[in-house]
Amino acid sequence: MALTTPEHDRPEYTVRQIEVPVSALSRLEPLIGADRYRELRTSAAEASRLLEGSTVWNVSSTAAGGGVAEMLQVLVGYTLDANVDIRWLVMGGGPEFFTITKRIHNRLHGAAGDTGSLSASERAHYADVTAANAGTMMSRIGRGDVALLHDPQTAGMAAALADAGVRVIWRCHVGREGENVWTEEAWSFLRPHLASCDAYVFSLREYVPSWMDESKVWVIPPSIDPFSPKNQEMSADNVMRTLGRIGLVPGSGKGSPGMFTRGDGMSGRVERSATILSEPGAPLRPADPLVVQVSRWDRLKDMAGVMRGFAAGVSGRIDAHLALVGPSVADVADDPEGTDVYAECVAIWEDLPIEARRLVTLVTLPMEDIDENAAMVNAIQRHATVIVQKSLVEGFGLTVAEGMWKAKAVVASSIGGITAQVTPGTGILLDDPSDLSAFGASLAELLAHPDEITVLGARARRHVLESYVGDNHLVLFAQLISSLSR
Repeated sequence: MALTTPEHDRPEYTVRQIEVPVSALSRLEPLIGADRYRELRTSAAEASRLLEGSTVWNVSSTAAGGGVAEMLQVLVGYTLDANVDIRWLVMGGGPEFFTITKRIHNRLHGAAGDTGSLSASERAHYADVTAANAGTMMSRIGRGDVALLHDPQTAGMAAALADAGVRVIWRCHVGREGENVWTEEAWSFLRPHLASCDAYVFSLREYVPSWMDESKVWVIPPSIDPFSPKNQEMSADNVMRTLGRIGLVPGSGKGSPGMFTRGDGMSGRVERSATILSEPGAPLRPADPLVVQVSRWDRLKDMAGVMRGFAAGVSGRIDAHLALVGPSVADVADDPEGTDVYAECVAIWEDLPIEARRLVTLVTLPMEDIDENAAMVNAIQRHATVIVQKSLVEGFGLTVAEGMWKAKAVVASSIGGITAQVTPGTGILLDDPSDLSAFGASLAELLAHPDEITVLGARARRHVLESYVGDNHLVLFAQLISSLSR
């Protein structure tokens, strides 16, 4: 059945601009040191000189609810302070479009996802939506501008922008080491749309498809912003007030709201509560050891496997609780599977033995205020004893670096970009993420040794400071954009 929508029922496929406050590059200097800061300023000045009179346009599929949106807040905010005209647009698309692009997303990871096809009707609908979005950019862009298109949703805009004289970079945040039938199908779908790109950016070299022109490929790992609401320092009292307000640790913080600093420098308050699914009469207490996984409700993140592995391997052996934390499924527009995956997790939770169910909490965080949501995640990760990322496949998994920045020991899958983040002595890598017995045993063993947790956490924070703070990311992007401007 064709996926095209009757003209009179068609949603508005148009881009909208996201306003991002300026972030001062200078605040990075005390963290990264004089030498790294000098390189950052030098690269930024060169990019600004070469881009004079041009605009850099980032285009993504959502303004919230995932790592790409969070990364763009950082990239755009700091680049504005480098005297570069950089902007962020979010494309429009209906449910059919995002079903198709989620299918592509899953298959780039080497997984089938749903049972749908990527045939002529899907290609036509994808081309229709991306062309319409590109058309709404034409009144904004100028010849010589740079467009940084993010992920499969935006790839179909490349040709139209290139024809308008724009230098086009496609940034792929997902991928898989090695090829299979699913990756080949996804790349076959995307390849015609990518022919007009001037450069391609991947998080790992292993994700670059064999047919791509190597001379146009850049490898730029993502990074965290230590000063964002998700990563900024929080006092122990502020953490508990935040956890009490969102409802994860009932009664903590004496009812006062948590406080945080917004991206624009203004003061913010955690006012909203989360949706909490827990066993009545079995609240999480402040002193209870807590295992946390924060991610989208996505089958590839395997929240269900985390729950089952914890219930079988930790419950009854070690005194600890588990919190699975994700966004409100109604507020992530480009991930149509979220509602189903969360419902599946609820059903699994309901089927757990009562002893295990009392130790497991499902948390969905409100998304109405993105900075407030990030502050909630910050407090949850800072209160955690151990942070887990047991993904089945993973493009990069920046939640790992976020947890490590907070000096937390991490138990994570040995896949994709996670292996670059969790180096020896900074956490535990699972050779087979589908082996729930091994996962549960590793987690229980770590929880039984709090001194080891402390040592791993301290090393983890140092590693993130060396490798995944935003200056490295910004320098590489400045070099890429400069190379296209000469």
